[in-house]
Amino acid sequence: FQARRANIRYRPGPGEKPRFVHTLNGSGVAIGRTIIAILENYQQEDGSVVVPEALRPYMGGLEVIRKG
Repeated sequence: FQARRANIRYRPGPGEKPRFVHTLNGSGVAIGRTIIAILENYQQEDGSVVVPEALRPYMGGLEVIRKG
């Protein structure tokens, strides 16, 4: 539910259709506030977002998220 409501999707591979992420019960965590805090602290002037080091293992080692 949280992924659909927040429209959080990922692209499995180049040229593939975006899919909703899988989430666990987030009722004890303010998911939206957590994402906003990450964006506020890690978004760069060009719009890219640096992935916090602690989250990189869960992002397949991705260091920066760029639009496009």
